[in-house]
Amino acid sequence: MKIVKRLPGLPIERALGVLSGRWKALIVDVLMDGPHRTCDLENRIAGVSQKVLIEQLRALEEHGIVGRRPGPESRQGIEYFLTPLGESLRPILKSLIEWGVHHATELDEVDRLLPCEAVVRDRPA
Repeated sequence: MKIVKRLPGLPIERALGVLSGRWKALIVDVLMDGPHRTCDLENRIAGVSQKVLIEQLRALEEHGIVGRRPGPESRQGIEYFLTPLGESLRPILKSLIEWGVHHATELDEVDRLLPCEAVVRDRPA
C-alpha cells in the first residue's frame, strides 16, 4: 500500500501528515541548500540513522516532495533534491520556525530552544 493512500482527507491533516515525523522537516530544510547524497544528509543531520533517513526520504519521495537522481559523474550513488512541490514548502517551514519561536516566547520557554546548528551541521553562510 502506498503511503499517499494513507493520508487523511482534510487538507490541514494531509499537510501535517506529509511533514510529520522526527526528521522530515529537517531533511527538507537541508535539501533547501541544494541536492545531497544520502551519506551527506546522514553527516549533516546529527542523530539520524541511515535506516530512518532512507525511510523518511522514501516517504518524502512518494509524497512528491523529494526526487532522486544519479549523482554527478565524479561521484557515485544517488542524490536527493527538492521537487518544485518541495520547494513550495520554503515559506511554510519559515513560518513554522517563526511560530515555534513565538510559542516558546509566549510560554516563557525560549531558553529551551535549540539553534538549528545543534542538529544540522555545516550550514552554508
